[in-house]
Amino acid sequence: MLLPSAPPAIRMLLNAFLLGLLLLLTARLGLVLWHLDRVSASGLLPQVFLHGLRADSIMMSLLLLPPALLLPLAWWRRSWPLWRLLAAAWLALCLLLLVFMEASTPAFLGQYEARPNRLFFEYLAWPGETLRMLWGGFRLQLLASSGLIALAALVAALWLRRTVVELPFQKPAWHTVAAWPLLLLALVMGVRSTLDHRPLNPSWFAFASDNLVNQLMLNSTWSLAHAVYNLRHESHAGERYGKMTEAEILQTVKTTAADYGITDFADHTGLPTLRHQSSTRTDERHLNLVIILEESLGATYVGALGGIEGLTPNLQRLGEQGWWFENLYATGTRSVRGIEAVTTGFLPTPARAVVKLLGSRGGFFTLAALLGREGYHSEFIYGGEGHFDNMAGFFLANGFDQVIDERDYESPVFEGSWGVSDEDLFAKTDERLQQHHATGQPSFSLVFTSSNHTPFDYPEGRIELYEEPAATENNAIRYADYALGQFFARARSRDYWQDTVFVVVADHDNQVVGDNLVPVERFHIPGLILGADIDPRRIKTVASQIDLPTTALSLIGISANHPMLGRDFSTVGDQEDGRAMMQFGDRFVWMENSRLVILAPEQAPVFAHYDSAKKQVTPVAGLPPEAHRRALAHALLPSWLYRSGGYSLEPVPVAAPKQVDAG
Repeated sequence: MLLPSAPPAIRMLLNAFLLGLLLLLTARLGLVLWHLDRVSASGLLPQVFLHGLRADSIMMSLLLLPPALLLPLAWWRRSWPLWRLLAAAWLALCLLLLVFMEASTPAFLGQYEARPNRLFFEYLAWPGETLRMLWGGFRLQLLASSGLIALAALVAALWLRRTVVELPFQKPAWHTVAAWPLLLLALVMGVRSTLDHRPLNPSWFAFASDNLVNQLMLNSTWSLAHAVYNLRHESHAGERYGKMTEAEILQTVKTTAADYGITDFADHTGLPTLRHQSSTRTDERHLNLVIILEESLGATYVGALGGIEGLTPNLQRLGEQGWWFENLYATGTRSVRGIEAVTTGFLPTPARAVVKLLGSRGGFFTLAALLGREGYHSEFIYGGEGHFDNMAGFFLANGFDQVIDERDYESPVFEGSWGVSDEDLFAKTDERLQQHHATGQPSFSLVFTSSNHTPFDYPEGRIELYEEPAATENNAIRYADYALGQFFARARSRDYWQDTVFVVVADHDNQVVGDNLVPVERFHIPGLILGADIDPRRIKTVASQIDLPTTALSLIGISANHPMLGRDFSTVGDQEDGRAMMQFGDRFVWMENSRLVILAPEQAPVFAHYDSAKKQVTPVAGLPPEAHRRALAHALLPSWLYRSGGYSLEPVPVAAPKQVDAG
């Protein structure tokens, strides 16, 4: 027992504080040894432990506040057992929490190169899918973590028994009375960890250009707690980067849009970004639209885009037959962010994607809502559980007519952790497209694949393995490409082919990681438009996922009012200037050609240059004021639109009631 001369209650809390620091230090040491090459390359090895101690002190001070606030119960002999029991139980639970979070960190860090954050919390909301994924892809890590948690539970039980039974009441109690205000002051200051007007938060610990190194300075419990706390402020999430008036935001956004050929804004008070987009089709046909969102198929795996050769021959062959985007960038790192971009054209924010937000469960703009006014039938076709990540709820509340998920497949050829295989998914898509064509009603289908997802399970015997064992991301990519190729081979022979525009795009890369401050190269994704009368074209202009829905509208022959800020690439040259935006954790990236502005909460913006050939982000001295304004305006705009309800369709005018002549 440490600090034997202190009053028993104070000694109990101080020992818990030191035990927690030791536990977190041990976990950090293990992570540093795992990534020692990158930590050493940063030159910040001492700072990782020094600042890590500060972060751990914040967390332990926060955990000790509840029993410290109840410390007056320890001043009297009769209430002493009650405080001792409550405090011991609380501290035992805290020990379990710390061990659980640190034991969960290696698998999460390996996938995202980040401490458990909001994504970790969101996965916990879907235990069935998450447990299947963990058991299928991270079985050893899961078993090891379970063992550590069991060991921690034993230690916690021993702690509880010894504390409750053996820690005696000590007179005189005035020692504890005198120490109480000093202890509270020390803990409060420990939580704040600064004399500035705001307490420290995880963004303060960004000292390295390698984000992984910055993450190692934190601890996982504090990282997750801060992320959950920020969920309360999602409608104002963008304001963490700075402030502008609404008029300044709108003026800057519209000026920027004009520089990229978007000048068709309407003057609508309630819908600030409302614009009228005219289709570039020369006939009056309204074509069908199919958007195929490929799970985790980033440019990393596409040889034609500088990735691994030999994994996606079908995709690359299709790219020669349609519009092939060479510099297309995802808006985020999660599937729901990709869904948000390609179905709503909404800009990314530090908050969760709108698919998951309460304020977008009805009345939020989607392509389906707009196309519904044009007589289209819209549906979401998925091979897994449609309600995962609130996808089905969002779609059905915002214009989609139907959701098809794993319950709608009879005798699938293969079922994995995330549902039926891509083969089954595309067979269902082909079936549905034939049915829609037979009715003559135009249709919009959002097709979302899932075979290329951890734990990478797919049917045997379909592909020549790229590597051993079979369940790797490279093999899963090759299978996803195989299924895609099989689908288009069938689709070309169908009657619906000449009446349909297909958009094929990744939702995000598989692992958005790297030693840059923001791994921009991991946001690079393939994009392809083909079908109907689409001629081959290679587009070198920098583009964003939000440009795809506006381009698709034009290509299927729809002229309409909508709030999207995407460009119509049927009016853009193949090598014009371009822009994209990316959300990476709590960082927002504004990209114009190779110039970057990187925004982080409560930090000075970083101006940088991106070398796409070397895949390197290099900070540049000086920040052009106009570049900063543009970045900040686009980071603030979506939160304002979400909060105000300004991202929706223009209300349909209601006809005035007819006057009836009483005579």
